[in-house]
Amino acid sequence: MAELRQFKLPDVGEGLTEGEILSWLVAVGDAVTVNQPLCEVETAKAAVELPSPFAGTVTELLYDAGTTVDVGAPIITIDVGGGAAAAPVADAPAAESTGSGLIGETNANGRTAVLVGYGPRSTEAKRRPRRGQPVEAAAARATAPQVLPEADYGSGSDRPPLLATAPDATVKPVRHGGLEAARAAEAAAARRPAEPTASAPSATAGRGALRPLAKPPVRKYAKDLGVDLTTVTGTGEGGVITRADVDAVVAGPSSPEAGAAPSREPAAGDTRIPIKGVRKHTAAAMVASAFTAPHVTEFLTVDITRTMKLRERLSARPELAGVKVSPLLFVAKALLLAAKRHPMVNSSWDEAAQEIVVHGAVNLGIAAATPRGLIVPNVKDAGRLSLAELAGALGELTETARAGKTQPADMTGGTITITNVGVFGVDTGTPILNPGESAILAFGAVREMPWVHKGKVVPRQVTQLALSFDHRIVDGELGSRFLADVGALLHDPGTALTF
Repeated sequence: MAELRQFKLPDVGEGLTEGEILSWLVAVGDAVTVNQPLCEVETAKAAVELPSPFAGTVTELLYDAGTTVDVGAPIITIDVGGGAAAAPVADAPAAESTGSGLIGETNANGRTAVLVGYGPRSTEAKRRPRRGQPVEAAAARATAPQVLPEADYGSGSDRPPLLATAPDATVKPVRHGGLEAARAAEAAAARRPAEPTASAPSATAGRGALRPLAKPPVRKYAKDLGVDLTTVTGTGEGGVITRADVDAVVAGPSSPEAGAAPSREPAAGDTRIPIKGVRKHTAAAMVASAFTAPHVTEFLTVDITRTMKLRERLSARPELAGVKVSPLLFVAKALLLAAKRHPMVNSSWDEAAQEIVVHGAVNLGIAAATPRGLIVPNVKDAGRLSLAELAGALGELTETARAGKTQPADMTGGTITITNVGVFGVDTGTPILNPGESAILAFGAVREMPWVHKGKVVPRQVTQLALSFDHRIVDGELGSRFLADVGALLHDPGTALTF
């Protein structure tokens, strides 16, 4: 007798609400076993494979590849056929995992884990419908597609780390409180009609007024801009308020006098690329960082001829056999040593607690370009690693990122970042801070250039460093001393003995 079980999309990150099914690894009629990968899913942080929580035969794939699915929605149906299969997440209430977290393992509470390191979910990603509206309409996703050009990372499979660049000037910045938000809110209020309309109910309509229907990120976005959601008409399916609706209220009625750019008619050759997954998360993070933390960038040109000669000697050492001894390795080591001397650079700003958190360990992030967009995985507690161990960790991190297999845990908890723009032949840049960090170092191309050395102009190996830092935490003196120490270590590696 058929015994059907449905597997729901789990939260494979930290509070994620949706994921895109990139590809199915099984088909209808296939027999699957516990822990066998069912599909590959891309979230806002990474692409991961979802293993099966039970054994049986696939009877239905509920979504096609390329579909974005809410966390908690069933994605596949499997006939367990009365076998000794683990209890599915669809048929059991969630409980906190107390066991090892292996797929199919039942813990002391009688619950079954659905993904390595995660217990069954206790809630579903469903929204309470408005009165008088069908559940299907109320649960519709509220997204506002935008158009951005695809980044060109060059040809071939070799995808080196990439500079975390700022969004185009045409992207509307997110304002986080302060004078600008107040001015924007006042301007928006001045342009709105004085009397409430049927499509935009007043916030004072009474205690029985319905709460505006909007997703939590949109509510926070509106709050940051000073927009009252009760005055916004939702254009999303089922009346859901989108970010575009909030932007429209802030911008007010469009007119040529207001400086609004005229809409561009579609032209032959135009390509529209949906903004989703890693690229969508990166864009939001960069905008939030650029307009939250006051950035300062300082530059330093360094003669690193001695470091490049040291690299050649160390490459032949047996303890470094099998690992890549790259210039980036020495930049990373120099940064870690400088962070020991200046621990305040390895810190973050806690707005809620109104505290600066100085981190005890350096989780070193490396900005990497992947086919799905820019990600910043990090090496946990990199300061404790030897040069050989650091080389191995950087090599593994880069290979995993290029293969698209970086796990969400590897992209959280970073404390300071390096972005290597030199691999593209770029000399320098003004990198944007990774959210939650106070400093990011850009490493430029190493070039043979004329340089004054011992009173003579001779060819030397020269590079440029650019350090961006959060001026709320790192003042000019601290930033300058930190950057100077990194430069001194690269100019003369023997300086490391004094650190």
